[in-house]
Amino acid sequence: MAIPLPRPGAVVGLTRSALDQALGSAAAFAAVPARAFAVLDEVETLLRRINGVVDRIEATLDRTDRVLDDADAAVREVAVISAAATGAIETATGVATAAASVVDEADRVAGTAAELLGAYEPALRRAAPMTTRFVEQLSPEEVTAAIRLVDELPKLKEHLTSDVLPILATLDRVGPDLHDLLAVTRDLKLAVAGIPGLGMLRRRGERLTDEPVD
Repeated sequence: MAIPLPRPGAVVGLTRSALDQALGSAAAFAAVPARAFAVLDEVETLLRRINGVVDRIEATLDRTDRVLDDADAAVREVAVISAAATGAIETATGVATAAASVVDEADRVAGTAAELLGAYEPALRRAAPMTTRFVEQLSPEEVTAAIRLVDELPKLKEHLTSDVLPILATLDRVGPDLHDLLAVTRDLKLAVAGIPGLGMLRRRGERLTDEPVD
């Protein structure tokens, strides 16, 4: 069991009380012989020295109190700094976790890219010479024309949607009419070919066509 020690203030109080009692005793012995007075002088000197020691002890206690106050302030500052450091560590942990997720996603994308590159590498190697030749043969005018063609694609799409596709949709109905027209034309050709003297008239027309015009 720990023995309780008296506080510095209690020690100082007890010392001062002892000094007061000693001074009272010195006054009571005022009638003693000279030797006793000498002893009293020594006692007074000792008491003054003790008073000086007590004063220094009090000053030391004051400084100790100030040091304790400074230590308390330092402890509070350390607590604040520790809390800030804890927040910074938590933030850094979150950033590290996000960075790890980004790295995992980058690894996945890199793996997918590697698979695609491995799948298309043979075709790309075969197409590389043709692509080089195609690029070398392109002229600035052709590039400009291609750009203009791309610019015209919206208009071309609108024209196909509004004009061409409706016409193509009616071709299934035009087909039978064209077949009938071809049949009638064939019959008419046969009928004309059967007209007497038609061959002679055709040859005469050919000769007139071949003769130079004056």
